[in-house]
Amino acid sequence: MTRKTLIVTGASTGIGAAAARLAAQNGYDVAIGYRTDQKGASEVAKDVEAAGGRAVLIQADLSDPDQIERFFAEFDAHFDHLDGLVNNAGVVDVAARVDQMAPDRLRRMLDTNLMGPILVAGQAVRRMSTAKGGKGGAIVNISSAAARLGAGALYVDYAAAKAGIDILTKGLSDEVAAEGIRVVGIRPGLIETPIHGKGGDPDRAQRLAGMVPMKRTGSAEEVAEAVLWLLSDKASYVTGTTLDVSGGR
Repeated sequence: MTRKTLIVTGASTGIGAAAARLAAQNGYDVAIGYRTDQKGASEVAKDVEAAGGRAVLIQADLSDPDQIERFFAEFDAHFDHLDGLVNNAGVVDVAARVDQMAPDRLRRMLDTNLMGPILVAGQAVRRMSTAKGGKGGAIVNISSAAARLGAGALYVDYAAAKAGIDILTKGLSDEVAAEGIRVVGIRPGLIETPIHGKGGDPDRAQRLAGMVPMKRTGSAEEVAEAVLWLLSDKASYVTGTTLDVSGGR
């Protein structure tokens, strides 16, 4: 079997790590993007290789356009084509109202959660578009249920960036649908991942689980299953849409 090639950004932990592991089980070689957690990324790489895939670690801060250029130069040095992208890297911050948010925080949130994913998607299109010599492929943008809910008194800036990701999914899909590329999104809800702790509230998901119609949190692996379906040929007529994986919330 000829293995496909996939980039997963933010793949050292959480949803990105789960997607990389499951992708390897489904016939992908994986470029594992990470910013600082080399240990976590290396553990994911071991699992990818144990599943029969090839794993390449690529370190970069994807809020920096120059580092995005370097990221893809390193990808090109290891792989001769690209079949898919899981556009997952993102950050949250401590809970705050809009009237408490400083410009530095907003720049970090928007550069990482919106500008970076747009530039990463553009690089992927250059490699996958049949109009540019590629063989087509799929992009899965990881949004958030916060894009619908607003995240008031928590992180409206994060929610606004993720709403931008939803529009990126629709607009980009229209641009490249005739070039062999499908662009889809996922809005995870309350998922048990380390991102809550990074925002200063490690118990947030469990504390709010009662607000979910299913009365439980989700797992990174459940989100990864949706990611892999959207990447697969089973979703060959699906583009320009974003799927909620949120337990009904």
